[in-house]
Amino acid sequence: MRVRKLTTFAALAVAASLSLTACNGDDVASGDSSSASSSGGAEQSGGQDTAGKDSGGEQPGPAGKDSAGSGSGSGQSGKGGKCRTDDLDITASDSTIDGDTDGTVAVTFKNGGADCGLSGFAGVDLKTSAGDISATRAGQGASPMTLKSGESVSFSISYPINDSGGSGVKVTSLVVTPPGETKSFTTEWPGGGSLPVTDGSGSSVKVHPIGSAGQGGPQ
Repeated sequence: MRVRKLTTFAALAVAASLSLTACNGDDVASGDSSSASSSGGAEQSGGQDTAGKDSGGEQPGPAGKDSAGSGSGSGQSGKGGKCRTDDLDITASDSTIDGDTDGTVAVTFKNGGADCGLSGFAGVDLKTSAGDISATRAGQGASPMTLKSGESVSFSISYPINDSGGSGVKVTSLVVTPPGETKSFTTEWPGGGSLPVTDGSGSSVKVHPIGSAGQGGPQ
């Protein structure tokens, strides 16, 4: 009986030991699994946060929008174009000096618009009883100049004085076309009432460069 009891006790002890070992193994495995799962979850969450930051930080704004906007403004030129007939107040006056062999008419352009450019010669035609007379150019054309808003510049027209005693060729009006323009301006002729009759070999009326009357430049 004693031997059986001892054997039975030993068997129970072994079984208890095995049970405790199994329970300890389950606890360790369960802890490792929980730790691994927690660590993996943290790493995954961290990866999403990092990816989100990288994606948001590296995304550029609309390419070239600011440059295009500023470039568009800087693409416009600050210089004015050529002076237009409609923007000019055109007047003519007799400026003949006593004793001169030729008569002189001064034509003035006053700029009533934005700053604009002038150069060369204006077109000049006289309406007469014998038909139109186109003035020929005399001298070198004026260098390019800027006529600012409100400024004036003048040029001169020279013509022969009729001292023949005859009626000559009666002048009725003056037609002026600014340089580079096609639209003309017609005004009264302020010079001598008539020109001497010529043989038709060439125009006796001369137009001088812009700035050739007065002080020679914009005033």
